[in-house]
Amino acid sequence: MASIILVEDDIKLSSLVERYLQQQGFTIEVISDGNLATNAILSQQPDIVILDLMLPGKDGLTICREIRAQFNGCILFLTASEDDMDHVAGVELGADDFIVKPIQPRVLLARLRMLLRRSGSQVISTVQEPNTVSKSLSFGQLHISSSKRQVTLNKENVPLTTGEFDLLYLLAEHPEEILSRDFIYKTLRGIEYDGMDRTIDTRVANLRKKLGDNASMSTRIVTVRGQGYLFIPDSWA
Repeated sequence: MASIILVEDDIKLSSLVERYLQQQGFTIEVISDGNLATNAILSQQPDIVILDLMLPGKDGLTICREIRAQFNGCILFLTASEDDMDHVAGVELGADDFIVKPIQPRVLLARLRMLLRRSGSQVISTVQEPNTVSKSLSFGQLHISSSKRQVTLNKENVPLTTGEFDLLYLLAEHPEEILSRDFIYKTLRGIEYDGMDRTIDTRVANLRKKLGDNASMSTRIVTVRGQGYLFIPDSWA
């Protein structure tokens, strides 16, 4: 049974979400004060944290910043804003996905199941999709383990968020093939690219930084202007 901590100060909304997710087989704890969230999340280590951006005490971005390095689960942000800057800031801090209010329960449930599948969790509630064969990918000193969801470069572990791992794995599955933003969005999030969201661009920037790829002269994950991103397989020696 998957565990969730919901950090939300809207009592009506949190009660609705709590009741709905309990009906779907999740265990859920609600925290209404941002000041109480960090310690609870780090001590309990739930499978997923659902964070409202605007909270009394500490805001969602602050909580995300405080927990990300020590929290192994997924982080889903709730936001009343479609402001691209909020999304970019969240991704840079390690958020895995976003839901824009007003929340549609079925959409929320689908996103939660998707995050659990992507994180390799064995506690996905209710109906699961058919299993896919996991495989590992290697390019020179870069090794990507799908089953362990682990990346090593030059024999050193590279800590990635769920979203960063999924993006790297997708790019590496298509070496020397330009992947458009629309293809990436449809594959990873099941939605079409709206032409405005910069979430993927931010994750690519984070990957380059963590994988030692010079942002101004990228040789490993290359931006192809007007087309998308290209994974270079022979640049990981």
